[in-house]
Amino acid sequence: MNSVSNPFITRRKFLLAAASIAAAVPIRPARAMATGEYRIRVAPGQARFAGPDGPRTPVWAYDGTVPGPTLRLRQGQPARIIVENGLDEDSTVHWHGIRLPNAMDGVPGLTQKPIRPGENFIYEFTPPDAGTFWYHPHANSLVQLGRGLAGALVVEEVEPVAVDRDILWLLQDWRLAADGQIAGGFGSAMDASMSGRVGNVVTVNGTGPGDRSVKAGERVRLRLANASLARMMALRFEGHRPVVVAIDGQPCDPHEPEGGRLVLAPAMRIDIVLDMQGHPGSRHAVIDDFYDGLAYTLTTLAYDAAPPLRTHPLDTPVGLPRNPLPRPDLAGAERQEIVLQGGMMGGGKLKGVGGMMGMGMMDMNGGAAWAINGMSMTGDGHAGMAPQFTLKRGVTCHLTMRNETAWWHPMHVHGFSLSVISRNGSPVPHRQWQDTVLLAPKDTIECAFVADNPGDWMLHCHVADHQMAGLMTAFRVT
Repeated sequence: MNSVSNPFITRRKFLLAAASIAAAVPIRPARAMATGEYRIRVAPGQARFAGPDGPRTPVWAYDGTVPGPTLRLRQGQPARIIVENGLDEDSTVHWHGIRLPNAMDGVPGLTQKPIRPGENFIYEFTPPDAGTFWYHPHANSLVQLGRGLAGALVVEEVEPVAVDRDILWLLQDWRLAADGQIAGGFGSAMDASMSGRVGNVVTVNGTGPGDRSVKAGERVRLRLANASLARMMALRFEGHRPVVVAIDGQPCDPHEPEGGRLVLAPAMRIDIVLDMQGHPGSRHAVIDDFYDGLAYTLTTLAYDAAPPLRTHPLDTPVGLPRNPLPRPDLAGAERQEIVLQGGMMGGGKLKGVGGMMGMGMMDMNGGAAWAINGMSMTGDGHAGMAPQFTLKRGVTCHLTMRNETAWWHPMHVHGFSLSVISRNGSPVPHRQWQDTVLLAPKDTIECAFVADNPGDWMLHCHVADHQMAGLMTAFRVT
């Protein structure tokens, strides 16, 4: 079963059809015009989440595919990406996790004018960091992301990593009706004030739970990216011992995840190294068991019958080269704190409103359900957003994020990666840097970054319903 709740699908054959898909479908590359140059088009399209014989689902897509084409860039090499808008509404593209110039960040009003229907926008930046990133809209993002607009962006290391295969799984979930169509009800009061719009069908690279072919003895770098609107995931690889080598595109000290579970919140990415030590012909489930009592098989590692590629795992190190992140100076840091408030059953009253979108608990007209430091900013960002705090360029910011609510929040900061220092007073190991930090209910997390990138930057929850209903703010670097 692949649902947290199943209020829409009543015919089991739709999900059973998805289970019959036999092989991983690679995500095709975008139309490359030259090295580091791409053109992608945003437009309505169709998908078949349950295979070629399943129902057609109208979606919104980049270059006609869900997920969109994988963009492959080179670390330190200029990129130029032309985005054409074929929708009947405004859109933008946010290059999630990339440290880039503020004007290229893709937030309508705050960093650029929205891309109008029939128009295009040229994004130009030089990615300083190698790693796994992704792209998605930041205009009407709850609906646009929920209808399919997401794609992977891989920045390749200068020197190749010693693995046999480099594989990407972009994970999405969908709230589908019984006929396979995307269900309505975006922005409902219940979703907005609770866990967000969690779907009832999960896909890997746009297809349902089928087999992923592997070879005994091979070493795989597996890039995992959660592009869901709200679904949290906790993945277990039965019979295998994944080693985490990067989080949110940034290398960390290689380590096995606590309890063998890879917790992946919306917008997060985790790179793992898997040594395939199963027997030829064996099968091993990949289980998502984040939600109590609702575990399901995401996919299955299916070993082919060939003899092992090698009898012992590679003895080369699995660690990745570190990216050129500026090191925070904690001794001279400026301290800032943000407090997450609101939501159903959550603590903290909403004291004020930004964005002129109403206040108090979320209502059916799209009011605020959440606040940061007593202020609710709703929507996708807009011109004139008052910054929560202002930092001088080059200063180290020691940022504390405190979750007073009863819900989980993956907090994403634009333009920077955060050195995660502590969680609830305990040091965070493995020298982790993240752009999307998951806060469990009542969590307090301390992190730090060097404010070396000028501009107005978003900081928001990446559960899209929460962002749209007030869990969003901005800060300024001058």
